[in-house]
Amino acid sequence: MIKTEDIIKIASYFSIIAHTPGRLRVRVNPKIKEEGGSITIEDIEALPQRINGIKSIKVKKIIASVTIMYEPQIFAPKLWEDLVKNENLDELTSLINNLAKEVA
Repeated sequence: MIKTEDIIKIASYFSIIAHTPGRLRVRVNPKIKEEGGSITIEDIEALPQRINGIKSIKVKKIIASVTIMYEPQIFAPKLWEDLVKNENLDELTSLINNLAKEVA
């Protein structure tokens, strides 16, 4: 299972390509491969089942991009930008922890 601190760490490898409320597309820095953590693409793609407000996540390995569809009334667009910039992390951590679904 992926943790909030893992999400923050992964996001540090992202740069925003396009962002409209409800849809965020990011480029993934190839250095993420050097992270060597136990987080898999499947873990990332499973986040919508674990966190309310995230509708879907599509990873495109060939072009190194990730598209995140989300509910902007739950996740303000600025919070996504803060996540990518590694800013305002206390508020983000609190929000993610509050939105985490109980997984059996």
